[in-house]
Amino acid sequence: MTTILDYPLLLVFPISFAVLALATWLGGRYAASSKIVRESPEDFNVVQTATLTLLGLIIGFTFSMALNRYDQRKNLEEEEANAIGTAYLRADLVASPHAAKLRDALKQYAGVRVRYYTTRDAAELQAANAQAAKLQNDMWAAVRDGALENPNPLKALAVASVNDVVNSQGYTQAAWWNRIPHGAWVLMSLLAICANFLVGLGAKGTSAPLRLMVVFPMIIAAAFFLIADIDAPRGGAIRVAPQNLLALVDSLR
Repeated sequence: MTTILDYPLLLVFPISFAVLALATWLGGRYAASSKIVRESPEDFNVVQTATLTLLGLIIGFTFSMALNRYDQRKNLEEEEANAIGTAYLRADLVASPHAAKLRDALKQYAGVRVRYYTTRDAAELQAANAQAAKLQNDMWAAVRDGALENPNPLKALAVASVNDVVNSQGYTQAAWWNRIPHGAWVLMSLLAICANFLVGLGAKGTSAPLRLMVVFPMIIAAAFFLIADIDAPRGGAIRVAPQNLLALVDSLR
């Protein structure tokens, strides 16, 4: 299901900046009639510092979660290309007519998997997944029929290779579905709103400098954008390029 987090630059950054800037402005407005900062400045500084520190820690941990998921998607793309290449090499282990069918299906399958990594269109993605499923059935039918003719341990290697190709696609799909939980985003957003409100509150009224009203919310919004961009495998600017699959397609030609 598509959400706001799938469009980091168009939605996450402007919306988060607007909300955080509003929270900072409200904090500055509230400070004009509040005696909290004037009467207990030391206590307020402790609360403000603790809130900002906690926000920094949560942003750091969330960024680490997004980066680990990106690395996982990148590693699985390499493993998927290796699995397809190995299955192509072992296609000669099955009977001749079935080996040709298997190699042809693997060539088409590698191209379809490149489309999976590069497309942003939902309809094209659905078509690529349907074609990949059909090619998986074709590959399995070819290696199965070839292995059943005079079965031996060498043909079992070809069967295992095709099985690895199918499994690698499932692992890749699971990794692309594995996103930062929405609960973590909600908690981080609420804490950021509180932190920006306290920053505005500490600015002592409407004389709050522009750098507090604009720069601090922009920094937090930029951090949110970076996390969402890395965590959005298809909608962000930072994406996993199928370099290994592209190299494989070129080599199979």
